[in-house]
Amino acid sequence: MPKNRFILRRPFSYTYKRTAIFIIFINFLIFGLQVWNRNLYYLIYNFGAMNPVNVETNRMYWQFFTYMFVHGSFRHVLFNMLALLIFGLNLEKAIGSKEFLLFYLLCGTLSGFFSFLFYKFTGQYNVMLLGASGAVYAILFAYAVFFPKSIILIWGIVPVPAPILVLIYTLIELGSQFFDVRSSVAHMTHLFGFFAAWLYFVIRMGVHPIKIWKDTYR
Repeated sequence: MPKNRFILRRPFSYTYKRTAIFIIFINFLIFGLQVWNRNLYYLIYNFGAMNPVNVETNRMYWQFFTYMFVHGSFRHVLFNMLALLIFGLNLEKAIGSKEFLLFYLLCGTLSGFFSFLFYKFTGQYNVMLLGASGAVYAILFAYAVFFPKSIILIWGIVPVPAPILVLIYTLIELGSQFFDVRSSVAHMTHLFGFFAAWLYFVIRMGVHPIKIWKDTYR
């Protein structure tokens, strides 16, 4: 991270404590509580997942944050946490645990906030937003910035450079949002994860991701 006296860009002292593992543990713990007790399931779902009406009318502003720790199925939490394990630990080693934690929580919260604005603008008030996907997509974006030459095997077979994978995911999510309107997947939240990560790099780190990718493959 470049040195700068600007308070928003003041770096943390570097530490590496495998915070990504702790986040994964918390997510599985909360999901375990949902499965273990039906009353806890409804409590966590109704108060933790983000609903535009609850936020605007009942002032449950904490849902911008808590939604990313609530999941709807074991498959849902498993794949999110697997992605966090694969990409998150490498990113955490690169930027340090404190920066990683701020990045993860802030990008996840911003993804929830931007999603709320989108739902309100489009009149989708019955939506229940849940899952760590927004934060995980931000992690994927950051991974592609810090490791632009990294090759990711799609389905364990097709090699794709990390920045190209971000572009592919962006196109897929845009297409899914506009052509698969009945889907329960929060495609815009995924894109907002990318957008939040981009904002974080520009404002907090003083880094322009697209320039890095252009310079890497020039």
